[in-house]
Amino acid sequence: MGARVRMRRWGVPLLLLLWNNYIAENSQAYDPERFFPGPVGATVTRVIDGDTFEASARLWLDQRIAVRVRIEGIDAPELRARCDSERTRAQAARDYLARRLADGEVTLTALRYDKYGGRVDAHVADARGDVAAAMLRARLARAYDGGRRAGWCGA
Repeated sequence: MGARVRMRRWGVPLLLLLWNNYIAENSQAYDPERFFPGPVGATVTRVIDGDTFEASARLWLDQRIAVRVRIEGIDAPELRARCDSERTRAQAARDYLARRLADGEVTLTALRYDKYGGRVDAHVADARGDVAAAMLRARLARAYDGGRRAGWCGA
């Protein structure tokens, strides 16, 4: 067997194996036990939906990081809805959260990696208190423990 054939046969799988090992050693994998207690002050920059927003979090000596935050403990309807009633509920939840966070200043505690990646889960409080509790009281979200989410159509 020529060197070219051996490279074609073993080179790609070997490269994939090395790449997977590199990713495993150098990535911040989801670990529900790892968390940062906070508090971390943050300024809300954009509300995405009824349970997620973007913020500029203040770390240390006015160092900031852009972060997407999912509010811990709640599930709000999705804007990419399966039915009209879910879409209507999702818009109401997003609008309420945007009004609630209009001041912009929040405190994040109990920060964890989100299981879907690209964001963190955190307990969120503003000047009026617990944001998740307010969403639940307003019946714009339901309690969520991180498991499988139920649908909103027909709920």
